Amino acid sequence: MRVLLSEGSGLTSRQVATRLGNLGHHVEILSSSQICLTRFTRYVRKVHLVPRFGLDPLAWLDAAQAVAKARAIDFLFPTQEQVAILSARREKLQVATVVPPFPSLRRVQDKISAARALEDIGIPQPASVIVSSIADLNRVSNFPTFVKRPISTASNGVRRVSSKAELERAAMEMGLGEQELLVQSHSPGPLAMIQAVADDGRLVAHHANLRIREGVSGGASIKESITLPLMPEIIARIVRALNWHGALSLDAIVTPSGPLVIDVNPRLVEPMNAYFAGVDLVSVMLDLAQSRHPAAQLPGKAGVRSCQLLLAILGAAQHDGTRQAIIRELVAALYRRGDYAAAHEELTPLYRDPVAAVPAIVATLLTLFRPSLWQTFQSGAVGPYALTPKAWNQILSVGSIDAALPAESHLKSHIERG
Repeated sequence: MRVLLSEGSGLTSRQVATRLGNLGHHVEILSSSQICLTRFTRYVRKVHLVPRFGLDPLAWLDAAQAVAKARAIDFLFPTQEQVAILSARREKLQVATVVPPFPSLRRVQDKISAARALEDIGIPQPASVIVSSIADLNRVSNFPTFVKRPISTASNGVRRVSSKAELERAAMEMGLGEQELLVQSHSPGPLAMIQAVADDGRLVAHHANLRIREGVSGGASIKESITLPLMPEIIARIVRALNWHGALSLDAIVTPSGPLVIDVNPRLVEPMNAYFAGVDLVSVMLDLAQSRHPAAQLPGKAGVRSCQLLLAILGAAQHDGTRQAIIRELVAALYRRGDYAAAHEELTPLYRDPVAAVPAIVATLLTLFRPSLWQTFQSGAVGPYALTPKAWNQILSVGSIDAALPAESHLKSHIERG
């Protein structure tokens, strides 16, 4: 197949490109920047410059369709937030893609709608309060807690606060009064990242992994696949209730009483750990793009580790800020010491693809020169695909507004449990 990735800057795009290339498919990417992570692989044949999605999603869509037509693309693979505009216009698209119905995506695209949807479906989540004014903050009494903007990407727009004073300051800085915010109680436990693919409300494949080591900006520099006994039923209930089609990803805190879902992403997120564990999410997406109805995949193997050296280097620069920390991280990764023992590399698989090492080499050299330069990489990676509130409002204005939304509760008190 001739496959076009919706964005070239993100980690997911880079991992999907590797898997597609290994399967023998022709891969091209869209990007608002000439220099993007996913171009550093031998599997990408061409990079197409398009308008920045977060500034004008409709202009991005027009450019994407023009590229798809000119290049005879078989499948436009949504790897980042562009899934929102593709879903909104899916009935009018001129190229095959795999996205959920827009009413379904709308229920989970922003954090407040997602919290309401999860509550309606009966999915466990931390105690949550939706606030729209300073007075509403008086209903928050448990600390630490997290303050979340409705629309944010890659941990942007999330603040951890430890007191009422910090809560009020963070809420004002995050736009309380101009928009609602979600305040969610802290739950102790490791972070699990769950990926799934559904076929019109039927769960086809799923996978879960733990974040063993935190990289830059909350990303996982080391992961380990895990079996969560309650998670398959949780995911199946979500995709069934939303009649979901395509990829869906969740973040959850693993507590002694079971997982608590803290975030929902209506797209695929970093599928390589799943592949190493035996769950091929990318192949399932290809089947759906060809209107096939794949059989449900068996669960993957637990205990499979993978790493992302680029995130580890940038994370050492962010968290420690010293050259010594960067060197220690690099040595541990290269010699497979400690947590890196037996870990498969997700982003820079040097076997048969040596150009993949370029971003990690550049990141190492620049952060050794000046550790604070980690911020340049992070802003350059997230900015091109981040969904902004302005972009989301534009998508809402052109979405399938004539389609009736699934019934949902809008009572704030319905999810207020803490």
